[in-house]
Amino acid sequence: MHFHFSPARSEDFSRLLELRLLTMRESLERIGRFDPQRAFERFQNSFRPQHTRLILIGNQFAGCVALGPDEGDWLLEHFYIAPAFQGCGLGSLVLAQLITEAEQAKKIIKLSVLQKSDAARFYEKHGFHKTGEDEWDIYYARLPSFHVNHRTGKIRL
Repeated sequence: MHFHFSPARSEDFSRLLELRLLTMRESLERIGRFDPQRAFERFQNSFRPQHTRLILIGNQFAGCVALGPDEGDWLLEHFYIAPAFQGCGLGSLVLAQLITEAEQAKKIIKLSVLQKSDAARFYEKHGFHKTGEDEWDIYYARLPSFHVNHRTGKIRL
């Protein structure tokens, strides 16, 4: 499966909010937190179109992802795959591309997932490690690969 990114624009807000509600509803209901108004407000407060990409297969909208700066690291958020494209490996392909970008930039990727969400296993499978949790979220980070200079024995990022 081949995908490509297209930059998001502020005009994409409604479409991406709809996708967020669709893809997160089950996980939010599982922890008793599904509230469309709260979801709208959280998305409105965190949507950064300049760091958000639409995921396209051909000309078909298949999802979105945001990856942008956060205190010297990168924050991965709003990673939603439309139900019609789930289960076919698209999420893994997109995440692999983002990990490659982070490796090249020598950046840590940070993210959070809802408690009891299936997303936790997905990120753990891709090398993310739990860094903490609170009542509603689990926090993860993925460090860039370390490279050892075998001649000097020194580790460098």
